[in-house]
Order: sequence, then structure tokens, then C-alpha cells
Amino acid sequence: MSVVIRIPAPLRAYTGGAKAITSQARTVAEALAGLTAQYPELRRHLFNDDGRLRAFVNIYLGDEDVRHLQGLDTPLPDGAMLSIVPSVAGGVDLAPPSAALSPAEIRRYARHLILPELAIDGQRKLKQASVLLVGAGGLGAPAAMYLAAAGVGRLGIVDFDVVDESNLQRQILYGQSNVGKPKLRSAIQRLRDLNPFVEVVGYEEPLTSANALRILADYDVIVDGADNFPTRYLVNDACALLGKPNVHGSIFRFEGQVAVFDAKVGPCYRCLYPEPPPPGLVPACAEGGVLGVLPGVIGVIQATEAIKLITGIGEPLIGRLLLYDALEMRFRELTVRKDPDCPLCGARPTIRALVDYEAFCGAPARPSVSVPEISVRELKQRIDAGLAAHNVILLDVREPYEWQIARLDGALLIPKGEVANHLHMLSQADEILVYCRSGVRSAEVVRLLIHDIGLRNVKNVKGGILAWAREVDPRMPVY
Repeated sequence: MSVVIRIPAPLRAYTGGAKAITSQARTVAEALAGLTAQYPELRRHLFNDDGRLRAFVNIYLGDEDVRHLQGLDTPLPDGAMLSIVPSVAGGVDLAPPSAALSPAEIRRYARHLILPELAIDGQRKLKQASVLLVGAGGLGAPAAMYLAAAGVGRLGIVDFDVVDESNLQRQILYGQSNVGKPKLRSAIQRLRDLNPFVEVVGYEEPLTSANALRILADYDVIVDGADNFPTRYLVNDACALLGKPNVHGSIFRFEGQVAVFDAKVGPCYRCLYPEPPPPGLVPACAEGGVLGVLPGVIGVIQATEAIKLITGIGEPLIGRLLLYDALEMRFRELTVRKDPDCPLCGARPTIRALVDYEAFCGAPARPSVSVPEISVRELKQRIDAGLAAHNVILLDVREPYEWQIARLDGALLIPKGEVANHLHMLSQADEILVYCRSGVRSAEVVRLLIHDIGLRNVKNVKGGILAWAREVDPRMPVY
């Protein structure tokens, strides 16, 4: 039977660098015997002197540990994939090799220098390279920290936001002392403390069609940590026009995506998603929520891909989309092919300059209609006067888990997606005041009730419960 044996990185020094070996074998034992006969130096790493498999080496047939099958006697089907999985502790202390790096850098990057795939040459490439991070939030924070720690010579960061207390659940660049301060300045201070050998350059301005080409042109690799579609398409188009690789990452609730888009050798983001979703269909993290550790996983994968692109090791995620589900703890990989009709990188491109990305991503699915509004201070007056006495329904269209965090007295909870099924609870004779977290979802419900259902006296509470906490009751929890 033909079998492929995958060789782990720590043992490739004994196979001439080969990552996989193909041989003929009927059982796991025969496959390992053939492998060690071909590469005798491997035997002492896999087997004890008495011929037993070492306790710190596991053998997998596909996704199954052979110890839970028939051990080394496990029969192999034709085309079987065997993986050798030894324990890895991170290496041992070795005398630092001589190199052009300074003695302090050699000490700092010692665990890189003893990796045959990286070594001195790889570390020099990192030192000479430059990476731009678009955004210093959930994705940008872990990516920036690991790229700085790895020794990337110059890190650029584009961000013009300030640190909010709600950021601290996931944006590990910042602490309590940074709340209310510009993210960029806090990030630069933290990264310079993490690695003084790295130059950190800040751009405290929004990335736009007017400045994107100028900013991105100075960097070798772009890491996209944007949290909105206009910036995502802007980064993609600028990278394609400049010939730069774009390490893309995105997150939502418990799931994430990572890919490398390089129009010179593979697809771009438009090949995967030719058009953005309609406004409001995909909520931002502030509306939909995000597991705090999720951007850490995705951001670190982005940093890994950037390092691979710089050093030329491994196989980058070009033409592949990696999907991560934290709840199921599963990774999936999908193939992404270059679209020959892509308007940006296809055979006959029509996009030759940056466009208006707010207009491209913000065109409403239906004609825009005005939404009657009421301020939170006016709402406070209504509540003080008595809602029921004046035929006022205060409608909360958030989700039940948001209701548990904070709510307004006297409100009726009907989540946005269920409003159409509960119209019998709303009357034409009542004034209906609708609120959500920030006023976005509630505005959509107001449009539905007025223009689709035909109710007349409906208003959106401008700014939602966040505005209430800011202007009326500062004691109310915000999220």
C-alpha cells in the first residue's frame, strides 16, 4: 500500500529537509521501519534502544492516534497519511551563532536563530522588512505585538481612535491607564517597550482614497485589521495597484477568517467577495459582540503569515481562505481562485485608481427614507409623565442578553428579528418609541413599521441606550 509519512519540523534535519516521504507499507510498523531504513539517524529519535516507540512521539493515521486503533500493527489503506507528532518544548539553550546582528539582538532572537528554516538569514530579512498594520484594535493589537517581538524592522500603524474601556476585553496592547487616550500613542509606547530594536511609525489619521497609496507604498507587507467594509476594499485595491501582499483577517462573534491576497500571484479580496453586503446586514462587533480571545487567534495567524511572506518560509495562505470556529474549535480551509473577470486583477481590469469606498459599500438596498426621531431627554420626559397614561409604547428591539445588561423602565422587549411576528402587540392608536443600543437597529424597525406596516406615530430614540447612559443616567452600564 502507498503511504505518505509527514515529517515534523524538528526531525527534518535528519531527512534532508523533506517534509513528507512516500513509501510502500501494509502497517504503521512497516512504514516506520522503511522510513528509518532510509534515514537511519531518525531511529534514535523515534525508538528506544529496546525498539519501542518513544513515549514523547505520537503517530497519527489521518486524524486518529494509532494508540487508539491497533498501535503499530494498525493496517494502512492505500493512500494513507501518517503524521509523526513529537512533543516540542521550544528548543534548548545554544551558544548564539556569530552574525551581523548585534549581541543584544542575538540574545533576543535566539529561539529564531536556532530554527534551520529561519536562522541568521531569516532574522536579517525580518530586521530589514517593514509591515503596515491598518488598525490597532482587536486584530491589530496581537499582530503588532508579535511582529514587534519577532523583530520586524519597521512597523507602521494607521489608527485614529481612542481607547475605550470596552476595548480592554480583547485589545491587549492597552490597559486601564490608556482609557481615553489615543490608541496610536499608547500602542507606540507599548511596542517600543516590547522591542526597542523595532522602529514604530504612527499615522493618526483615517485611511482614505487620498492617502492610502502614499502610506502603503513604503511597506513590504500590509496587515488588514479593519473593522468595516469601506476600509477593507480600500486596502485590497491599494495593495493590488501597488503590488503588495494583503494579509486579511476578519472576526464576528465566535468565528474568524484569514487569507493572503496577492494579486501578482493569486486572487484579491474582490475575487472572493466582488461586492460588500447591504448596509446593516453584517453588524459590527459593537452590535453583534465578539469573544475576547477570538481576535487574538486571528491576529496571531495574520502575524504568522506576514513573517512567512517576509522570510520566504512555509506556504502562505495565497489562494486559500482559513475559517476558524471557536465554539467547535475547528479550522476549515477553502480554495479561493483568481476571478478572470475581476474588475481589479482580472484579464481586463476596469479599476485603475482608488474610488469612493463609502459610496461603494454604503449604497442602500432600497431608497433611503427619513426616520422620525426623539431625543433621550425628550424620552425621559415621556417616562416621567407616565407611558401608559399617555398611550406610549416604549419598544426595545435588542436581544434578550442585551436586555439583561441594561434596560429602560417600562419598555417592551421584542427583538428586531421578531417584530414582524408581534405586530398584534402594537396599535395604531399608540405612540411607539423604539430604541436599541445605538439607534441603528431601531431606525430599521421604525422604517419597517411606518413604510411597510403603515403605522403613523412611530419614532426612533436617537442614540439608543448609549445616549441615555451618556445624557440621562451615567450610572447605567454600557457595553
